[in-house]
Amino acid sequence: MKNLLKTVALALLVTIGFLANAQNTSYKINKQKRVLLVMTSYDDMGISGKQTGTWFTELAAPYYILTEAGYEVVLASPNGGDAPVDLFSMKIPFTTQYTDKFLKDPVALFAAKHTRKLRNVDYNSFDAVFIPGGYGLLTDLASDQYLIKLIRDYFESGRPIAMVCHAPAILRDVKLTNGKYLVEGLNLTGFKDSEDAEIELDRHLLFSLEQELKRRGANYKSVTNWAPNVVVDGALMTGQSPASAAPLAEALRDRLKK
Repeated sequence: MKNLLKTVALALLVTIGFLANAQNTSYKINKQKRVLLVMTSYDDMGISGKQTGTWFTELAAPYYILTEAGYEVVLASPNGGDAPVDLFSMKIPFTTQYTDKFLKDPVALFAAKHTRKLRNVDYNSFDAVFIPGGYGLLTDLASDQYLIKLIRDYFESGRPIAMVCHAPAILRDVKLTNGKYLVEGLNLTGFKDSEDAEIELDRHLLFSLEQELKRRGANYKSVTNWAPNVVVDGALMTGQSPASAAPLAEALRDRLKK
């Protein structure tokens, strides 16, 4: 009888240990950090006749820096499906090691052509959001109420919001629940007026990112045109130009490790 009880007890201990190990494994798998990467669906600069969309390296750099760190990156856009990439950004000197890799990666290309429809995404299931720049977002993302609510909710809950180049323009109309503009008193950066002028696209813009954010009380900070510049203030993480995409993604990567 004693031997039988010992056998039963041993079997129970083994079973409990197996279940505990399985639960821990499942827990670790479920704890994978998730980043929502939001692209524009708009590809027309209006009377200029120029094609636009997301700036390529600002998509490719965070995609690889974050996925190679073990995070899940989900691409979304207002319309879903094939999200446009700015053709200008696919040409030298704007290409990078990340864009070259993206073009040869069938998984990455599939993700960009089959983005999730933004309003169908439960953004509360993500740990952070990364928004690449490009001129298209001035037309759709800057006035997308679902994205504006996402940014407010993320900021007020302390979840990281990473925005590069023209993406901080989306902050123009974001207000906190107390009615104040989110950017009021915050340090941030974004594409400069002089950078827009340098490529002769300033006259085609719906509005100036730099001027609008300053009007709402932001402490706008910039460096030399086209140079990397990342500014972090609480949950808000911003990058000035395309060269800021990689360092901004690295900063977000490191932030999510904490």
